[in-house]
Amino acid sequence: CAQDPLDFEWSYWVEWGRERILWLLAGHLLVSQMCRLFMEKYKPWCLMVYGMAACWFLLGIKGFAVILLYAAISFAVAQFQISLLTWLCSLVLLSTLHIPAVEEAKRKWYDTENEYYLLLFTVSVRCLFYTSFSLEYCWHEPAQKSSHSFLWMLAYVFYYPLFHNGPLMNFDEFSKQMRKQEAFSLKTNVGILIVGIIRIFFWWCLAELMIHLMYIHAICSSSPPLEAVSYWALGGLALAQVLFFYVKYLVLYGVPALLLRMDGLKPPALPRCVSLMHSFTKMWRSFDVGLHRFLVRYIYFPMGGSQSSLPGMIFSTALTFAFVSYWHGGQSYLWYWGALNCLGVIVENGIKRILSVSLIRDLI
Repeated sequence: CAQDPLDFEWSYWVEWGRERILWLLAGHLLVSQMCRLFMEKYKPWCLMVYGMAACWFLLGIKGFAVILLYAAISFAVAQFQISLLTWLCSLVLLSTLHIPAVEEAKRKWYDTENEYYLLLFTVSVRCLFYTSFSLEYCWHEPAQKSSHSFLWMLAYVFYYPLFHNGPLMNFDEFSKQMRKQEAFSLKTNVGILIVGIIRIFFWWCLAELMIHLMYIHAICSSSPPLEAVSYWALGGLALAQVLFFYVKYLVLYGVPALLLRMDGLKPPALPRCVSLMHSFTKMWRSFDVGLHRFLVRYIYFPMGGSQSSLPGMIFSTALTFAFVSYWHGGQSYLWYWGALNCLGVIVENGIKRILSVSLIRDLI
């Protein structure tokens, strides 16, 4: 039977994966294993060169130049070592993705919309990587200068398994793990690869079954069926949507996570099943672990976080979700989505604070 065509993200990445990206990831795997066998010391630079070549091949010279230019601008601004200036630079770079004239100019570089969207998605994810590196640069001690060079920024930004769609890995974690030289066993790695491929193939089959048999997105895109069914059925459709979203990201994040493990790095944990979640806070903490670590380290804690007063905590949370909504595209529905999630997190944290008061605890 025909598949439900209305989940753009799944159709888009499966098509790109089959055509080119999976082959490029296989090339990355081959290069990284050769480096681990024969020249572990030069692994970061070999993988950087491979990532740059893969970027050039997929996005063309102009797409490659945009990513390199953004990296250079971000690095130059980071030299002032002012966190606020770094954030302003990152937001300005991100805002260029939504300028109509710039969008039209970039569209003309490519023959198809899909190629343009690949550049758009890649640059938006790279913006988080530029921001992570630049803020770590602002915070580092002078003695650590060599580990925060422009070369290391390029090694981080062009690391291919995380290049197009994430998951996100903060620079401090990436650099520490990439520098660490540990014993390498080809036999162990082959075992990890085989088990990983079997698991990802199972998740992919499950996602394909759901998209071919359930038509969740097609049903939810039309108002008459939604108006005709009961509230129980609407709840079931909502649950089916988030379960498909979970299985989809097991595949989309599972592939790069497997390659990170093959490279000797520890990837962010894969998403936890949404059926096990009962709170907004837990959902944000354990679904996209890489994005959560980024938000907490670079926005939530620097703005005061849970350690500040109640107004400070509310402000930190609101600012975090404002950035999330803007980074995802800034459309009106994303602001509503971000506001509702923000409200959920604030209510949960507020209740936790109330319950931590000894008088209230004793009453309970």
